[in-house]
Amino acid sequence: MATGRVTAAFGRALLATLILGVIWPIPPASAQDHKLVVVLYATRRASQISILGDQYLPRLLHQGVGGDFDLQSEYLELARSSDPGYQRLFAAFLRSKYANEKVDLVITMQDAAYDFVVKNRGELFAGAPIIFVASSPATTRVTNSTGLSIPYEFTGTLRLALALQPSTRHVLVVTGADVRDREFERIARLQFRTFEQLEFSYLAGLKTGELEAIAARPPRDSIIYYLVVNRDGNGDTYHPLEYLDRLTAVAAAPVYSWADSAMTHGILGGTLKDQRAQTEAVGQLALRVLKGEAADAIPISAPDLQISQIDWRQLQRWNIAEARVPPGTQILNREPGPWDRYRPYLVLATVLVLAQTGLIAGLLIQGSRRRRAEEQLRANQGELRQSYQRSRDLGARLLHAQDMERARIARELHDDISQQLALLQMDLERLSESTNGSAAALTASTLNQSRNIATSVHDLSHSLHPEKVRLIGLTAALKGLQRDISARSDVVISLVHDELPPLSPEITLCLFRVTQEALQNAAKHSAAREVSIALHQSDGGLTLTVADDGVGFDVVSAWEKGLGLISMAERLESIGGTLVVQSAPGEGARLQTKVPLTETSDLRSAG
Repeated sequence: MATGRVTAAFGRALLATLILGVIWPIPPASAQDHKLVVVLYATRRASQISILGDQYLPRLLHQGVGGDFDLQSEYLELARSSDPGYQRLFAAFLRSKYANEKVDLVITMQDAAYDFVVKNRGELFAGAPIIFVASSPATTRVTNSTGLSIPYEFTGTLRLALALQPSTRHVLVVTGADVRDREFERIARLQFRTFEQLEFSYLAGLKTGELEAIAARPPRDSIIYYLVVNRDGNGDTYHPLEYLDRLTAVAAAPVYSWADSAMTHGILGGTLKDQRAQTEAVGQLALRVLKGEAADAIPISAPDLQISQIDWRQLQRWNIAEARVPPGTQILNREPGPWDRYRPYLVLATVLVLAQTGLIAGLLIQGSRRRRAEEQLRANQGELRQSYQRSRDLGARLLHAQDMERARIARELHDDISQQLALLQMDLERLSESTNGSAAALTASTLNQSRNIATSVHDLSHSLHPEKVRLIGLTAALKGLQRDISARSDVVISLVHDELPPLSPEITLCLFRVTQEALQNAAKHSAAREVSIALHQSDGGLTLTVADDGVGFDVVSAWEKGLGLISMAERLESIGGTLVVQSAPGEGARLQTKVPLTETSDLRSAG
């Protein structure tokens, strides 16, 4: 009964995603050297290993094989993967999604993902090489595969803790009630057997309140070793790092852990697994396979990913002498002393004082009035500069907030409304199979309308937040914009451009938005038949020109009444750019922007 309820609960979401994959299948490769890489995580999207993989793997592969590849991430989610019904639905989803695709490489992160792929390899990814990350020594290597063997290692952290706190007698080991949590406990018990001088208390599967009460009043000479908590004794699920935040907030003893992602969550430190280095090692294996090297010819490697790290702030909190830190241990978050913090300014001030002493003695009376006038002028200039900078920063913040809101709406359209439309289409398809005559025709018509709506929602979500702009670059993004607007209107759009250097994300997004706004205005309001786009590099900057042969407009009136030109000007100003608009009624319109490549504009810090 429990398995049936889990299958029903998760089946609906997976079936909706399955239908969504049918509506928007991955586009076929346009060239024989196009690569498709599928990464399967055993965890959910919000886990640390998934975040690092999604962040670094595309960058590593792009640097190694160029931009002609697709990387698709799938999430098995260990909390559900033990249910056979869920696994069957997930396999059906993958089979439908990649049915017409040639998968060049499959990467599995964690043992459960590897076991799932091996079990379903014949029907999902037949012939595709596999790269795996295995923590279990019992992992069996299948044909056409290679990978990394990285067993969990918990004893290094305990040895570091004993070096820092040699009086330790009690170790409180914290794990949760989930199946994954119990596996971590099992491994820890085996590895901690050699520490016979210590007394271990395994706080496994406790209710959160009970655990916090113990952590707030631990035995004398205790430390707390946090393994992982995905679910507590109440059955409530947690993100392991968020649960660690709760634990360190109430703990009355130092907390240690085993993964580097825990370092910013209140632990004192440990011999930690470097998850970014693991991701990079996987990326290097993937590059070797994608470049033609046979997976079976690459031996399984076991890199040492352990790094010893200490949080200096926690040393101060628990009054532990820095002299106890073993050699080679990294000390993070050290607060610099006054001399380290202000040394350049103190040295500069001393030099200036010595250099000016002689001049001040002879020119004190004669130069006093001039100095006062100059100081007043500098003060006024500084105030003007600060006022300008505040206005510019405010504009940058507003633009950043606008982009963030667009991204949020795009995600809602894609992840919520698109899912609901997919479910609606599934129901309509079932209804069409059970009706005849006019009812069947009406059902088919309604199904077709729902598909059109789904396509419109998909286009709108990508228009609101064109995520690929940051990945494929400005030139490719403008070509895509050219194709999309030409397909939706009768306007003929031409594009000429120079070979561009790598651009910052801020410049890329800004010029894309300006071009998008200009093309939409030309298509909707100018009655233009032809629009030209020119993008050139000269004198350390970029010049973007958009011109049309439409009805034109009064530029002064447009600046006073319209928001489009103001929005474009403010967006360009945030990265040091300028906007010039030339138009008159009956004479078309010409918009020209200039952006310096030497000036950076970081909207993220502004936000």
